[in-house]
Amino acid sequence: MSRTTCRTPNADGATNIPTWKFDAVRKAILAAVTEAGTEGLPFKSFSDEVAARLTEEERAGLGSVGWHATTVKLELEVRGELRRLPGASPQRLVRGDG
Repeated sequence: MSRTTCRTPNADGATNIPTWKFDAVRKAILAAVTEAGTEGLPFKSFSDEVAARLTEEERAGLGSVGWHATTVKLELEVRGELRRLPGASPQRLVRGDG
């Protein structure tokens, strides 16, 4: 089974998750953030928005949606595909330039 390494923007170390999980969650995250537009997706509703965009089969196979969503979110921040909206508190997520 292939695995994808997920890094964090501010720390050393990484987590390896099955690539199918990474791909499914990445697709759901980018769809949710794109739909939220320039105002950004509030982190408060992040996990629920991601879960809503996964199939029942994907949700069942993931285990913790919240944990996987956060893990993939951090990797997408490292890649530049996702960024935190500057000055927004609480955290809001928008598409990055990467």
